[in-house]
Amino acid sequence: MATPTTRRLGAAALAAGLLAAGLLAAAPIGAAHAADDRHRAGATPVTRAGLDPALLDGRGAAAGFAEQRAADAATDGTVLATDTTPYTLAAEATGRSAVTLAPGQYVEFTLPAATNAITVRYSIPDAPGGGGRTAPLDVTVNGHHRQSMTLTSQYAWLYNEYPFTNDPAAGPLHPDWWTTECDCVPNQTTPAPAFPTPFRASHFYDEQRLLLDHTYRAGDVLRLQVPTGAGAVATTVDVLDSQQVDRPERAAPGSLNVLDFGADPTGRRESSDAFDAAIAVAQRTGRPVYVPPGTFQVNRHLLVDRVTIRGAGSWYTVIKGHQVTLAQPDAGGGVHTGVGFYGKPAADGGSHDVHLSGFAVEGDVRERIDTDQVNGVGGAFDDSSIEGLYIHHTKVGIWLDGPMSGLRITGNQIADQIADGINFHGGVTDSTISQNFVRNTGDDGIALWSQPAADQRDLIDHNTVQTPVLANGIALYGGTDLTVNGNLVADPVREGSAIHLGTRFDAVPFAGTVKVSDNTTVRAGTYELNWKIGLGAIWLMAQQHSLDADVEVTGDHFLDSTYAAIMMVADWPVKDQYTISNVHFKGIRVDGTGTDVVSARAAGGASFQNVAARNVGAVGVNNCGSFHFTPAGSEFSLTDLGGNTGGGTTGAWLAPWELPNTITCADRPAVVPPPAPGPWR
Repeated sequence: MATPTTRRLGAAALAAGLLAAGLLAAAPIGAAHAADDRHRAGATPVTRAGLDPALLDGRGAAAGFAEQRAADAATDGTVLATDTTPYTLAAEATGRSAVTLAPGQYVEFTLPAATNAITVRYSIPDAPGGGGRTAPLDVTVNGHHRQSMTLTSQYAWLYNEYPFTNDPAAGPLHPDWWTTECDCVPNQTTPAPAFPTPFRASHFYDEQRLLLDHTYRAGDVLRLQVPTGAGAVATTVDVLDSQQVDRPERAAPGSLNVLDFGADPTGRRESSDAFDAAIAVAQRTGRPVYVPPGTFQVNRHLLVDRVTIRGAGSWYTVIKGHQVTLAQPDAGGGVHTGVGFYGKPAADGGSHDVHLSGFAVEGDVRERIDTDQVNGVGGAFDDSSIEGLYIHHTKVGIWLDGPMSGLRITGNQIADQIADGINFHGGVTDSTISQNFVRNTGDDGIALWSQPAADQRDLIDHNTVQTPVLANGIALYGGTDLTVNGNLVADPVREGSAIHLGTRFDAVPFAGTVKVSDNTTVRAGTYELNWKIGLGAIWLMAQQHSLDADVEVTGDHFLDSTYAAIMMVADWPVKDQYTISNVHFKGIRVDGTGTDVVSARAAGGASFQNVAARNVGAVGVNNCGSFHFTPAGSEFSLTDLGGNTGGGTTGAWLAPWELPNTITCADRPAVVPPPAPGPWR
């Protein structure tokens, strides 16, 4: 969750070293499956979040492309050992593994369906002094039809403490912070331990789209190969997304075309004024604005109100801008501006009846400055829609400040953000976030942040969130009558979970009913680097208030959880002040945990009904309560409503002797990596 003020705690347990090529070496900690370095041949399996799609029951977004992992493909490169350790290339990859190609090496995918467009997710090294570099990658199909891509690391590679820097040689950003990896407070320790540089390198990956020269058939073989010529560097390939893109959409009858107002589709001339002029006429006449195929240079905010703007499709219409340094900070303290579609601030009445669809927003954000308004979409929108956008390289894809109501965010792709993917901040009500695909955010993938007012009656439905590098896949920070339904969340990397409910960041308390239903999490639950414990795939936290609204967790599947599947914790300084209660788990499947099914580290209680578990790494329940170990037992009670089955090597996960509040506190149980999830019978 991106905020105007610094609020992240210190980060990692160990800093990974950099190889001479500039790639990270996998550190030998964290849960890891055995590596498989075999050359793979034959058809390349199609996956979703690195799993057989049949295991996911239609959950997540219908993204329109086929995902194929390089680690499952034919290659003469090096398959990275599977690892969840932060600050490694493997941990930030889909399914926690990828393929590194030296110059001359390749990875080869068998196309599963007709394809005329691909997206390659990759990592190349940073420049020695930071700031990124470019490198070539060749694309061939069936041994010919060669095209080239120019990859970049200019939007990847962040270092150091929150809010991070792109300078690998930077010293401590916060000299008064305790920094866990070097066990130091740099300015207060005598003698001061050395502050390692580069420190906490992360956010390694980027993605790039390519329209192919024509449509290829299912069964054709597409090869990605690093050439041996000038500029070639070791390249790590994560996934290939392939799809058949429709022809460009034409203007609807009566539309205003931005070309008629002087917009330049070549991207050579700035087109902001032309867009403003088209929008102004559209507002007066009620006609929609059409943006045809092309790349349009826009280097500032476009203010939109009571207007419809449609592109020809996000593969064809690209609105791209440079980040611009302001002559003086704006009212919020921001020092840059850049491309973005902004509604009027809520304090000025917000914008109404705005509909944005069918184009890409390509930003130029390379560092995190929380005061900067450099988001793809921002401001406030009532009774509006944002649909079919591709938002790339901005700070936050869509950050909206309420109060506002009646917004629909549907069918967008948001990738490679410095901070959040989508955030509803402060009094956003009766709004929907649905069918969006969010990958590689630098903070929460999707968040509702009820500060200073409650987000109410909002729905987060059938989205896919993959590899948030920091924080959570889907996070609720307070709010009233919220629903998180049918989502797929995979591979959070550090200091977060797949799904998180927290009374944190000055949010108002939870109230009403919060429903978390029919979601699937995959390889979720990261190592909390300050507490030095693993988090659950779903994580409930009481920090500034008790969490005592009616929380219903129903029909969710927790697959291959790195640590616990379910975790409920109160922050240590307030563990005797705030509780977690009135939480109900029903119809849950837990397939694989590194440690427990339930980890309780708070006072309060929860009920469990028809919760089935298998492949549990440690004990079913790790019940520490609030760590007073009283003769009466734990301060956290588990209520068995029946039908709770399965477990691990220790027997039934919810054994009768554990109820209602037996202390079973293994504070840091050993991690036993589970087998890969399979069909449930």
